[in-house]
Amino acid sequence: MLSQQTIDTVKATVPALEVKGTEITTRFYSMLFEAHPELLNIFNHANQKQGRQQTALANTVYAAAVHIDQLEAIIPAVKKIAHKHRSLGVLPEHYPIVGEYLLKAIKDVLGDAATDEILQAWGEAYGVIADAFISIEEEMYDEAASADGGWEGFKDFIIAKREQESSLITSFYLKPADGENLPAFKPGQYVTIRTKIPGDEYLLNRQYSLSTAYTPDYYRISVKKEAEMDPNGRVSTFLHDELKEGDTLELSVPAGDFFCNIHEEHPLTLISGGVGITPMYTMLKSIAEKNADRPVTFIHAARNQDVRAFGEDVQDTVSKLSNGKSYIVYEQEGLDGDFTGFINAEVLKQAANLEGEFFVCGPVPFMEAVIQSLTSIGVPAEKINFEFFGPAMAIKTEQTV
Repeated sequence: MLSQQTIDTVKATVPALEVKGTEITTRFYSMLFEAHPELLNIFNHANQKQGRQQTALANTVYAAAVHIDQLEAIIPAVKKIAHKHRSLGVLPEHYPIVGEYLLKAIKDVLGDAATDEILQAWGEAYGVIADAFISIEEEMYDEAASADGGWEGFKDFIIAKREQESSLITSFYLKPADGENLPAFKPGQYVTIRTKIPGDEYLLNRQYSLSTAYTPDYYRISVKKEAEMDPNGRVSTFLHDELKEGDTLELSVPAGDFFCNIHEEHPLTLISGGVGITPMYTMLKSIAEKNADRPVTFIHAARNQDVRAFGEDVQDTVSKLSNGKSYIVYEQEGLDGDFTGFINAEVLKQAANLEGEFFVCGPVPFMEAVIQSLTSIGVPAEKINFEFFGPAMAIKTEQTV
């Protein structure tokens, strides 16, 4: 338990963190990797280059300061991050290192304003928060290793098949090299792949949603090829252009807290944009296999037919539902879609079942627009679930006047 003095001291830093938070976390990562470059084998280099990791950590530190007297309020955020940590192999021994350089970064950025009292209070607070992470992640590691077919850390998978889904998206069917059956996962979860690209000093990790219903002998991921100049394109380009059937990748056990309970009976609307279709199709197919009487509406947005993935698969899967509907929204005009333009309030009023639950996945601007539209037509926030690809960032979920 933290003393009231420690709580008051940490809360007093909230205004400074609001202004200087990202500067502190940027300095933190710089100092951390300079002293411990081996940690670059864990962290996503693309998120570092784009500043997403720094912003996400700044948001987390700020939230911890605001809620330091009621840390249970940030447990949902801790669990989301803990899923990523478990999938990447973050271990208890990493936390003292992170704490050391976080305090050094606070001192470095705030200067004399970071008094000994403030640093001591933050050291105590960090210890409590780190213990929460370690405890939650320990349970996740145990669950992953003890699951039927589970394993510790990473293990080798062979690319059994590649399949072109659109002009941008390719599916990779991954079978475990040891031939063992794979653990079940919740529809919507992801795996972390780890690979070494020739010429790179460090391992590269990426999370990709599992893109079809569970089967015990393989996992499938469907990867969009990003532009090579985009930091996100380093691994996706390697997967698309260099890796072939028979090559090997390392995978960790599926993780993530963005998933639906396929056995529920209430209506469900799945809304995706671009490659955000991957977890949504997994949910759709899983429901079709296990709970085909559930009312499900599938709404997907794509620029045009060339970049649309799983078109025939979605139609075939929806046909197996006794109360299933699907809609395609093409951005470009003149195409054979159900709607033209973007998914907005009018589209949702015509297509979605507004009495049910919603899952949304896609680029951040897409999700912001969809969530704002859902809110504007009366869908309660607690019925809207959404997922980021990468570190969780702030998202505008309310309409602006």
